[in-house]
Amino acid sequence: MTGQYDGKPMTCREFDAVMLELIASGEDINTHPHIQSCELHRALLRDLQAIADAAKMLFPAEEDPPDDLWTKLDDKLKAATNDSEKKTDHSMAKVEAAPDDEEE
Repeated sequence: MTGQYDGKPMTCREFDAVMLELIASGEDINTHPHIQSCELHRALLRDLQAIADAAKMLFPAEEDPPDDLWTKLDDKLKAATNDSEKKTDHSMAKVEAAPDDEEE
Protein backbone atom coordinates (compact mmCIF):
# COMPACT_ATOMS: atom_id res chain seq x y z
CA MET A 1 0.00 0.00 0.00
CA THR A 2 1.78 3.09 -1.20
CA GLY A 3 0.81 6.55 -2.32
CA GLN A 4 2.67 9.39 -3.97
CA TYR A 5 3.77 12.36 -1.91
CA ASP A 6 6.18 14.94 -3.28
CA GLY A 7 6.67 12.59 -6.18
CA LYS A 8 7.89 9.68 -4.04
CA PRO A 9 5.90 6.57 -3.11
CA MET A 10 4.93 6.55 0.57
CA THR A 11 4.55 3.34 2.51
CA CYS A 12 1.96 2.89 5.28
CA ARG A 13 4.72 3.15 7.86
CA GLU A 14 5.94 6.44 6.36
CA PHE A 15 2.39 7.76 6.23
CA ASP A 16 1.78 6.76 9.86
CA ALA A 17 4.74 8.93 10.82
CA VAL A 18 3.22 12.07 9.23
CA MET A 19 -0.51 11.44 9.44
CA LEU A 20 -1.18 13.34 12.68
CA GLU A 21 0.92 16.24 11.46
CA LEU A 22 -1.09 16.38 8.23
CA ILE A 23 -4.38 16.30 10.13
CA ALA A 24 -3.21 19.02 12.53
CA SER A 25 -2.11 21.23 9.62
CA GLY A 26 -5.70 21.52 8.43
CA GLU A 27 -4.75 20.08 5.07
CA ASP A 28 -7.50 18.05 3.39
CA ILE A 29 -5.92 14.70 4.10
CA ASN A 30 -8.55 12.93 1.98
CA THR A 31 -6.79 14.22 -1.14
CA HIS A 32 -3.39 12.88 -0.07
CA PRO A 33 -2.11 10.32 -2.61
CA HIS A 34 -1.54 7.69 0.08
CA ILE A 35 -5.14 7.97 1.30
CA GLN A 36 -6.29 7.68 -2.30
CA SER A 37 -4.45 4.38 -2.72
CA CYS A 38 -4.68 2.82 0.76
CA GLU A 39 -7.95 1.33 2.03
CA LEU A 40 -6.45 0.74 5.48
CA HIS A 41 -5.74 4.45 6.03
CA ARG A 42 -9.05 5.52 4.45
CA ALA A 43 -10.84 3.31 7.00
CA LEU A 44 -8.70 4.68 9.83
CA LEU A 45 -9.48 8.24 8.75
CA ARG A 46 -13.22 7.45 8.67
CA ASP A 47 -12.99 6.00 12.19
CA LEU A 48 -11.10 9.04 13.48
CA GLN A 49 -13.71 11.34 11.97
CA ALA A 50 -16.53 9.35 13.57
CA ILE A 51 -14.80 9.60 16.96
CA ALA A 52 -14.28 13.35 16.55
CA ASP A 53 -17.93 13.83 15.56
CA ALA A 54 -19.13 11.81 18.58
CA ALA A 55 -16.89 13.80 20.92
CA LYS A 56 -18.33 17.06 19.58
CA MET A 57 -21.82 15.84 20.41
CA LEU A 58 -20.77 14.90 23.95
CA PHE A 59 -19.14 18.24 24.67
CA PRO A 60 -20.84 20.92 22.59
CA ALA A 61 -19.20 24.32 22.67
CA GLU A 62 -21.54 26.60 24.58
CA GLU A 63 -19.90 29.78 23.39
CA ASP A 64 -16.63 31.09 22.06
CA PRO A 65 -14.11 32.18 24.69
CA PRO A 66 -13.67 35.93 25.09
CA ASP A 67 -11.10 37.60 22.85
CA ASP A 68 -8.96 38.65 25.81
CA LEU A 69 -8.86 35.19 27.41
CA TRP A 70 -5.17 34.54 26.69
CA THR A 71 -4.16 38.02 27.83
CA LYS A 72 -6.01 37.56 31.13
CA LEU A 73 -4.48 34.13 31.67
CA ASP A 74 -1.01 35.46 30.91
CA ASP A 75 -1.50 38.37 33.33
CA LYS A 76 -2.66 36.01 36.11
CA LEU A 77 0.27 33.65 35.54
CA LYS A 78 2.72 36.54 35.68
CA ALA A 79 1.12 37.86 38.88
CA ALA A 80 1.25 34.40 40.47
CA THR A 81 4.89 34.01 39.47
CA ASN A 82 5.75 37.42 40.93
CA ASP A 83 3.92 36.60 44.19
CA SER A 84 5.73 33.28 44.42
CA GLU A 85 9.11 34.94 43.85
CA LYS A 86 8.38 37.57 46.52
CA LYS A 87 7.41 34.89 49.05
CA THR A 88 10.58 32.95 48.27
CA ASP A 89 12.72 36.08 48.65
CA HIS A 90 10.98 36.95 51.95
CA SER A 91 11.46 33.41 53.29
CA MET A 92 15.13 33.46 52.37
CA ALA A 93 15.56 36.78 54.20
CA LYS A 94 14.11 35.18 57.36
CA VAL A 95 16.48 32.23 57.07
CA GLU A 96 19.47 34.53 56.62
CA ALA A 97 18.38 36.70 59.58
CA ALA A 98 17.85 33.74 61.96
CA PRO A 99 20.49 33.32 64.69
CA ASP A 100 23.05 30.63 64.15
CA ASP A 101 22.42 27.63 66.47
CA GLU A 102 26.10 26.66 66.59
CA GLU A 103 27.17 29.80 68.50
CA GLU A 104 25.64 28.63 71.83
